[in-house]
Amino acid sequence: MLKSYFITDPSICGDTPAAIQKSLALIIEKHAPDYICLRDKKSDNYEALAKAFLSLKGEHMTLLHSDLDLAIALGADGIHLTSAQYSEIDRAKAAGLYVIASTHSYEEALKAKRADAITYSPIFASPNKGKPKGLGDLKEIVGKININIFALGGIISSEQVEQVESTDAYGFASIRYFTL
Repeated sequence: MLKSYFITDPSICGDTPAAIQKSLALIIEKHAPDYICLRDKKSDNYEALAKAFLSLKGEHMTLLHSDLDLAIALGADGIHLTSAQYSEIDRAKAAGLYVIASTHSYEEALKAKRADAITYSPIFASPNKGKPKGLGDLKEIVGKININIFALGGIISSEQVEQVESTDAYGFASIRYFTL
């Protein structure tokens, strides 16, 4: 069964603790994602957002984005590391966190293979993310790398989710799919 991974965005989920809790409660009720990552690259108050986010622990795995020290301190289930943070994979795993790492090429996927899973992107057209890799490229990398792979990028419809499932990817990750 294809796993689902919701990555938050402040333009959709809000940028206050109350807004995060309210929007996430609705998304969890409607979509029941398996994984949720709190991603807010601009907040001056990410720690407060993270505390509100982590108060909604449930059946899904909770991950913080890129702030490894905060994920450890607050007891998140995991961390989503950027492609510049592969050197943090071992430390995150030693702390007991589930680790997802962002990748955009086969070479990056190889560098991140110690993670528990990777995102591979962009699969479909996505704003400001460059040329899409497509389903053929995704299927090829799924066959080459022995790691759980989440397809990411431009996944906004059930039809696209079904197409990703046909590649034998572990799951799909999206922002807009969960909010449209």
